[in-house]
Amino acid sequence: MEQDVLRMEGITKIYGNGILANDNVDFYLRQGEIHALMGENGAGKSTLMKILFGMEKPTSGKIILNGTEVSIPNSASALSMGIGMVHQHFMLVPSLTVTENLILGNEPHKGALIDLRQAREKVRELSETYHFALDPDARVKDLSVGMKQQIEILKALYRGAKILILDEPTAVLTPQETEVLFKQLKNLRDNGHVLIFISHKIREVIEICDRVTIMRSGKSMGVYNIHGDTLKGTKDITEEEISRLMVGRSAILELNKTPAEPKDIVLKVKGALSVDLERKVRVNHVNFAVRKGEILGVAGVEGNGQAELVSMITGMMPLDQGDVTIEEISIKEKTIRQIRTELLSYIPQDRLTYGVVSGTDIRNNLIPFLTERKEYRKGILLKTKALKKLADEVAKDYSVKCDSSEQYVGMLSGGNMQKVVAARELSDRTRKIPPLIVADQPSRGIDIGATTFIHRKLLELRDAGCGVLLISADLNEILELSDSVIVLYDGEISGYFPDTRKLTERELGQYMLGVKRQTEEEVGGVCHGAI
Repeated sequence: MEQDVLRMEGITKIYGNGILANDNVDFYLRQGEIHALMGENGAGKSTLMKILFGMEKPTSGKIILNGTEVSIPNSASALSMGIGMVHQHFMLVPSLTVTENLILGNEPHKGALIDLRQAREKVRELSETYHFALDPDARVKDLSVGMKQQIEILKALYRGAKILILDEPTAVLTPQETEVLFKQLKNLRDNGHVLIFISHKIREVIEICDRVTIMRSGKSMGVYNIHGDTLKGTKDITEEEISRLMVGRSAILELNKTPAEPKDIVLKVKGALSVDLERKVRVNHVNFAVRKGEILGVAGVEGNGQAELVSMITGMMPLDQGDVTIEEISIKEKTIRQIRTELLSYIPQDRLTYGVVSGTDIRNNLIPFLTERKEYRKGILLKTKALKKLADEVAKDYSVKCDSSEQYVGMLSGGNMQKVVAARELSDRTRKIPPLIVADQPSRGIDIGATTFIHRKLLELRDAGCGVLLISADLNEILELSDSVIVLYDGEISGYFPDTRKLTERELGQYMLGVKRQTEEEVGGVCHGAI
């Protein structure tokens, strides 16, 4: 058997509140492999990687690196040992160049001055070695998402990383960018690096990884070969088996989506224009409509106007020009509270900022729309027992992993926070469902089982007559759920596809990157004759 370059043995992590995040976990890495780490949210994989990168300290267990037991008290120590991490949310300074971002905090000097010439050469050398097409002098703010991710990887390599942890690296990439990334990761592997690939996407893991460790409820469910290796103690594994080990059952299930039966227009966006503080146009005179009984998907590389569009529709950002109407009512005439109560359900992309109040319990996050109902009030007081009972039942319905609805939301994993948001917005037990649902990255960071549940709920509400606006960077989600799709590029609609049945991820990717673009006449049909 090949020598393990890293062994994490018997890792246990118990937080101060008594939560057992890792339960006697073993995790081994071999030289020159891409090793997947998979599991539901709350399974313990993030905690395990934080321990490896020095962001958390284990309660017990040991880490053996290249045959020597080590202590990793912090991230700087991890980097000094050759362990790097590329986080899902990039940690770059947009106004600085590629070179300046790479050397930040680790600058080469010539006397008392920073030696930028030497730094540029080092960046050029790394880019050529690992086939990264990066201009050392380019400003980060002018680069694509895929290139920003390349900078993060090179930043770790610049600091000497030999073991590289990649946290959901394809979450915001187009298919074309993912293809480039995979070639680069294979090249890194072939050059002797060890890569840990954290992902929820089973098909990507099957494509890119050599082995997979699967976690569930804080424990390792074992390590498995993916491509027919026959090393002792492991075996080949299929997509179905990975799913079963992750969630305790098969979660790769067909949605059984029936054809949509669109009815009247529920949402109309007409001439929407938004500019930022520097007067840069973020959304440029966008027109489209959503009908009751359909799901309209919005695809696009992040940063092309999706966030601003959602903010305008939900009333959180004023329109500089144009109008947004829901049920023929202009949202300009409504407060944010009225919009949220009367006109739409909203699953926000940023659950911590807009989705939950982390400093209070699950119950209080589930009941905002119930406090005026007579059955939950007694005079000016709330019927807390009845509300708790309902909250416990709803949390169970949506598989929120918690002791009870009195547990603080801030103690939940990100995926379970998202389930709380979905439960509040999509359950007819927590609110009267409005005619429009705005779902912004509804499955980001949640496990397969919860994703399937939310997808089915959106389809159920579509079939019940709601209009659904789905914004997602996950093209598989867009294609599985949407009845029609628009693509945003540079704040404008670059493509409209009224029927998704023959649409592919690759074709969508070309419109997302601006390689292809439809004419105004082709895009005009998106409003179904409404404008």
